[in-house]
Amino acid sequence: MEHVSDELLGTFVPIVVYWLYSGLYSLLGGLEDYRLHSKKDEDEKNLVSKMEVVKGVILQQAVQAVVATILFAVTANDSETVLDQQASGLVLARQFIVAMVVLDTWQYFMHRYMHQNKFLYRHIHSQHHRLIVPYAFGALYNHPLEGLILDTVGGAMAFLASGMSPRVSIFFFSFATVKTVDDHCGLWLPGNLFQTFFKNNSAYHDIHHQLYGTKYNFSQPFFVTWDRILGTYMPYEVERRADGGFEARPTKDCNNE
Repeated sequence: MEHVSDELLGTFVPIVVYWLYSGLYSLLGGLEDYRLHSKKDEDEKNLVSKMEVVKGVILQQAVQAVVATILFAVTANDSETVLDQQASGLVLARQFIVAMVVLDTWQYFMHRYMHQNKFLYRHIHSQHHRLIVPYAFGALYNHPLEGLILDTVGGAMAFLASGMSPRVSIFFFSFATVKTVDDHCGLWLPGNLFQTFFKNNSAYHDIHHQLYGTKYNFSQPFFVTWDRILGTYMPYEVERRADGGFEARPTKDCNNE
């Protein structure tokens, strides 16, 4: 079997991870006791069919793959130098942290601007908000232009700013993919490490998808830092609904501030 290049793996492994991880959550979607919305709400409130969501995600991933291929080709001359640094755990940790900060910063400000600019929201970002009740494989359901700007360009900036190699990018973007899918899974599962250690989680993001939360909780995919700094953080708690499932509720009426 011929060697598969790091560049090829860096392009396609995050895509495979997306469908495998979201597929796992789709199997768990029938666990009504752990859903943030009932299955009935998901079927009745969402404004787009699941088939359209799948098509939209595949289109975004196709663009993502093309850009990744170009990016790896352009930065190929630096691969040898970066590979020499990979033995250092501190270097890898720094690269991950820098990439996370860059991606969070880019996505916060671009995401917030797409809400504030009425034209961009109506014609571009509103497509993602057709999923009033988010689910796992809808995580990357966006207008193609938004997918390019927020996710693909943001990912490219994180890759370049951190100086990571294609091999390191396999792990970073797979991690970012799992985190993004988890944030949209629509479930509140006991023992889920993302929901335990990250305030930016499925409950936090679910609030943003509700009418009362569209001006808050813009941060993605890792932390809530920019929301806290700039006053757009809507605190929340997760409680049991009367029907046995969970519900994310704001603990503060930010609309009156």
